[in-house]
Amino acid sequence: MMIERLFKKKDISAVLNEPNEGRSGLKRSLSATNLVTLGIGAIVGTGIFVITGQAAALYAGPALTISFVISALGCVMAGLCYAEFAAMIPVSGGVYSYSYTTMGEILAWFVGWILILEYLFACSSVAVGWSGYMLSLLNGWGIEFPQQIAGATFDHLKDGSWVWTGRIINFPAVFIIAIVSAFLIGGIKQSAFVNNIIVVIKVGVILLFIGFGLSYVDTSNWVPYIPENTGGYGNFGWTGILRGAAVVFYAYLGFDALSTAAGEAKNPQKDMPKGILISLLICALLYIAVTTVLTGIVNYKELNVDAPIALAIDRAGSGLAWLSPFIKLGAIAGLSSVILVMMLGQSRVYYSISKDGLLPKVFSKVHDKHGVPHNATIFASIVTGIIAGLFPLHVLSELVSIGTLMAFTIVCISIVILRKTQPGLERPFKTPFVPYLPLLGAAICIIQMLSLPWSTWARLIGWTILGFLIYFTYGIKHSKLNNK
Repeated sequence: MMIERLFKKKDISAVLNEPNEGRSGLKRSLSATNLVTLGIGAIVGTGIFVITGQAAALYAGPALTISFVISALGCVMAGLCYAEFAAMIPVSGGVYSYSYTTMGEILAWFVGWILILEYLFACSSVAVGWSGYMLSLLNGWGIEFPQQIAGATFDHLKDGSWVWTGRIINFPAVFIIAIVSAFLIGGIKQSAFVNNIIVVIKVGVILLFIGFGLSYVDTSNWVPYIPENTGGYGNFGWTGILRGAAVVFYAYLGFDALSTAAGEAKNPQKDMPKGILISLLICALLYIAVTTVLTGIVNYKELNVDAPIALAIDRAGSGLAWLSPFIKLGAIAGLSSVILVMMLGQSRVYYSISKDGLLPKVFSKVHDKHGVPHNATIFASIVTGIIAGLFPLHVLSELVSIGTLMAFTIVCISIVILRKTQPGLERPFKTPFVPYLPLLGAAICIIQMLSLPWSTWARLIGWTILGFLIYFTYGIKHSKLNNK
């Protein structure tokens, strides 16, 4: 009897009717354009400003452009699976909602808990990165920010110990989370408008670098295009291109958060697949173009720095010096939109799980005027702010990758399961080459998960244990599906 309760599934027709029950549904305000810009806002972050240079210098050289193409193909496989689900089950909650219809309550809870891990720590780590860029910009303007409130309270050393840094809190990180949360509480339409402006700024800055940087390219820096392997796997050559693809894979992460906003899209059956796939395509083209210009201005061997684009501008001389502050502004704008979309995703997961009774119902309350889950958003901002204010970037970022890859794996496998168990369902968008493409996408994600260090897996196990304690002490007793 207990096993039956744990694996009980939600009926898809009931899931589709949920947003229309009563007056408390979320407002459907997002157009196809809004969804595309939300996708770009989630994807384009520090990856384009940092990872490009380091991956070129250490693994692939100028051939990193090929790495970005390979990596994009891996993301598109997961993206096609997300697109099918988002069009078929256009409700908030993303992978959590999909899993409830395919694998049952206990696995849906596990997926929802992993999504909270992904969005919570992604948002926290990006906020810490935003703080670093903002402090650098202020320093460039001659403004000294108090060190006591400009960094993490604790640090985690290589020997596994925790130490107090002597600082009180990372105030800029907490500040940006509070500002973004205020916009989100103001309504999804307002949040989408702010995101649109931010995306225009950061894409504009990237296009300025590409456009003006082309005239400073020295084609001799592209020779050899594929540097000869230096003797080890991943040290240039074709194995370096493959390792580079695994590294830059993380530059594409974030589009999955878009699926959590399906319940607020005007025409989700048509627009969600467009939003996911078009945003991935645009970001892939931007990454390839930036890498081409970057490795053309600076020899790839010199690009293992924290700010490779800034280095390229310096090498170009006075002709591009005017662009330097705009690059920092673009990075700050880029990180701001990532925080916004990740915070949106996190609050919608709380909202969806709460609607099913697995979390307290306070999180599923929707604001009468703004049509957003305001309590879930406030809670998400408080928890995220505490974590971002207290802990360093390297501890937070480790947990983001494993959570995201696990979500991708589950989506790919769920597509195969649902095609077998419910072949007659209406599918406005269909993932091609099922089951081969989804299974290949799942395999790519699993391989990358297995390459992560044991310490990351240990933290994931700890997070999972905490999640199941909450489920078995609260969720299973209040489950609406099992208490009908």
